Amino acid sequence: MDISGLPPWLQAAADPRILVPLALIAGLAVAERLAPARGAPAGVTARQGVNLLLGAAGWGLARLLVPAGLVAVAVWAQAAGFGLLNWLGAGDGWLVVLVAWLVLDCAIWFQHLMFHKLPWLWRLHRVHHTDTVMDLTTGVRFHPGEIAVSLAWKGAVIVLLGAPPAAVLLFESMLAAMALITHANIRLPQPVERALRPVVITPALHLVHHHPDPRWTDSTYGNLLSVWDRLAGTLRTGAPDGRIGLDDWRATEDQRLVALLAQPLQSASTTRPTGQT
Repeated sequence: MDISGLPPWLQAAADPRILVPLALIAGLAVAERLAPARGAPAGVTARQGVNLLLGAAGWGLARLLVPAGLVAVAVWAQAAGFGLLNWLGAGDGWLVVLVAWLVLDCAIWFQHLMFHKLPWLWRLHRVHHTDTVMDLTTGVRFHPGEIAVSLAWKGAVIVLLGAPPAAVLLFESMLAAMALITHANIRLPQPVERALRPVVITPALHLVHHHPDPRWTDSTYGNLLSVWDRLAGTLRTGAPDGRIGLDDWRATEDQRLVALLAQPLQSASTTRPTGQT
């Protein structure tokens, strides 16, 4: 479809890079109303509005830090002949794209693990875990500081690996989509759930990760593939109840936008078993 003749604002609205995420969000929002896994409010809540504002702040920071996106970083590495795959002359065929995608997914699993294990990273990531209800907006509730660290990590992996631009585009698209899907308040049919969870992180599988008990919070770090957790022995299922959030951050004032932005500067009243606060 040629959109060059449309006004700039209509061109932006017709851009598939915008339309596809918006269509996914709209579809998940409808699914949350039609087949919720847990009770869902009748309309948009203030909590959801705060989550979306936090997501917009992170998106804006990402555009400032890497204006052309991580795909452009991969294009630069390829043009410069930098990175392991480029040094090996691997090319950019479908098998190389698949291998690079798997490495990137494993790298994000490791990043998530470190956000739980290192205290200064946990303070940033904790903002995501202090949401007391889980729905698709939780999938964009990340502190801008966490977004910055993640961009630096992903950029470094892309350059050192020499990941093909196609692999980065595929990975970044699936990463964003799965962040929404795994947090969505939807219940998959049991046959679908049983078929997917041996390989893929499902919403029910990820729900365990948002339980306040560290035995479950500090587990199941995968974004798309569940195999990394299975290999590392960090996959846990069957939390004893449906509690969500962290017990030290349930007050109304803790859930406001300014408080969430400042939260990494604060310590929790309860010390986690790993020494994190």
